[in-house]
Amino acid sequence: MNDKQIEKIKSAVEAADHIPAEKKAELLAILANLKPAIAKVAETHPEDAQNIGQVVEASAHEAARENKRPERVERAMRELKESVEKFEASHPDLAAFVNRYSTLLSALGF
Repeated sequence: MNDKQIEKIKSAVEAADHIPAEKKAELLAILANLKPAIAKVAETHPEDAQNIGQVVEASAHEAARENKRPERVERAMRELKESVEKFEASHPDLAAFVNRYSTLLSALGF
């Protein structure tokens, strides 16, 4: 995941007026840990890392939309969990990120 993708996600979250400030801060903190976790996966599995980054970006943009489409976020979260499953043992930071991210999106009503 590159800096441009991270900045796009941050901008979308920050602009989402329907997300409470404390949840925005929590989401941005979780996303800050994303780049290094994905970078570790990219060292050995670049295509998987790229896919994970794209799914995170899509789900974050859907969550930031005022007119939510929960089915899209749910689908993205399912894809994200499936993508990360094979890395649980070798990349526990990434698995932890996905769990925290999923929990937060659930708290936002997804």
